[in-house]
Amino acid sequence: MNETNKLVKGALLLTMAGIISKILSAGYRIPLQNLTGDIGFYVYQQVYPILGIALILSLYGFPSAISKMAVELKATGKPPSFRSFYLPVFSILIGINGIIFLFLLMNAESIAAWVGDTNLAHTYQFAAFTFLLVPFSALLRGAFQGNYIMKPTAYSQVGEQFIRVFIIIMAALYVAFGNHQLYEIGQAAALASIFGGIVAILILTFFFIKTKPVSNEKYEIPWNYYMRNLWILGIIAALNHMVLIVIQFADAFTLIQSLKEYGLTQTEAMEAKGVFDRGQPLIQLGTVLGSSFALALIPTISKEKTEADPDTFYNYIRTALLFSFYLAVGATIGLIAIFPETNLLLFQDEKGTMELQTLVLSIFLCSIAITASSILQGMGHIKRTAGFILISFFAKWIGNQLLVPVLGIMGSAIATVLSLLMLFIIVLYELKRKLPGLDFLGRINWLALMKSSIAMGVYITLMDWIFSEAAEVSRVLLLFYVLFIAITGGIIFIIILLRGSAFTENELAMLPKSRLFIRIYKGRKINE
Repeated sequence: MNETNKLVKGALLLTMAGIISKILSAGYRIPLQNLTGDIGFYVYQQVYPILGIALILSLYGFPSAISKMAVELKATGKPPSFRSFYLPVFSILIGINGIIFLFLLMNAESIAAWVGDTNLAHTYQFAAFTFLLVPFSALLRGAFQGNYIMKPTAYSQVGEQFIRVFIIIMAALYVAFGNHQLYEIGQAAALASIFGGIVAILILTFFFIKTKPVSNEKYEIPWNYYMRNLWILGIIAALNHMVLIVIQFADAFTLIQSLKEYGLTQTEAMEAKGVFDRGQPLIQLGTVLGSSFALALIPTISKEKTEADPDTFYNYIRTALLFSFYLAVGATIGLIAIFPETNLLLFQDEKGTMELQTLVLSIFLCSIAITASSILQGMGHIKRTAGFILISFFAKWIGNQLLVPVLGIMGSAIATVLSLLMLFIIVLYELKRKLPGLDFLGRINWLALMKSSIAMGVYITLMDWIFSEAAEVSRVLLLFYVLFIAITGGIIFIIILLRGSAFTENELAMLPKSRLFIRIYKGRKINE
């Protein structure tokens, strides 16, 4: 029982670290765009998917495989030792990441030509070096997680992100006020990832020296076992955390060429992609809001536990999906309604508002897809969910090539929504197939959801009609207006949901600060 509690607390700590990191990751893009403009933002977004892949491999992919192997070896009486575990695993990690490093370094010019901008060649060469740090951070994180010690991973993740954000913002200031080339932003982003990775390794090393999770035992090295897990499980586990990154990866490789087919010049295409990429931080924040509660509720889901106590775990899974569903609907409707003001506030003009409002639908689809995928992973269907994400990636890639030459960046917005809709349908169907008694859609209180959505929509529209022109006089006033309308609109949405019995008291009891929510919920019962 103590080990289970330790695991749950550790999983919650990692969830919180992940939320903080995602908020930081989304937040710094706004001043970056403000300082360097849409073309500077485009340059950053062209290299970000590669940096994001390295980050996910070091945070989730390889550590998941390493921790799994450490637990399995301990169960057979072989605790992780320096010579028989750490050294061979590190050697394999060096091999895998060394191949990626050399591929990027030697093919940077070809990749830059493929994405439609040869000026990015040096940026991709810089980005290659981030993969050389992955073996160090991944091995240490995996070792700690294999011993159910989650603090080092959480602290190193947040520390790494803080350093990355600080360096990127400093570089944006340097470029903006020093009249330097915008392509230096991409190189600075790669350097920020390198320095962030070094800080993460230093934090992890400090904990490693302090706790020494290593034995002196010697046993035969199971090279095939290590290779198989690191190659297959390491990459697959990473894919399950890359829903938004693979979508951006497809954009990085197809959007510029497709926009030129649409009729734009190189500079116009770069600027248009920069405008389109404004949606990424907002989708990221919305998805964090839509899925974080749910992800915090499901760290202990496993196939064995679901089979041992189906009623309890069906309820647990259903509740996680319900929270995700309602919050994602609210975040999506609210952001679409206030997007013109949000676009002006965050990015200083209203370019691409209609296309980005279409893209905002991704928040709902992505939140549910991530929550459902996490449940399937917890039940052991890791390869399957990774396959679903790859299907979504190819759908986005093909969608861009078909729709963007005809519709411009609206085509890319539609391609994103359609690819995530495909993922949404597949994972929910698979969840229903694996858990036939779940009846998630049947548990949704559609009347309460409709009332709360309409009430929030009417409120935002009315406030917009009365105050929006006055708020646009200055950016400070606009900030207060957008914050006020977002917070009050969200409160209206949640109160009407609670009063409409969208949740049961037992479901609300799972939330932090549950007393407040239960009091609002019970207010309806008392009034009746």
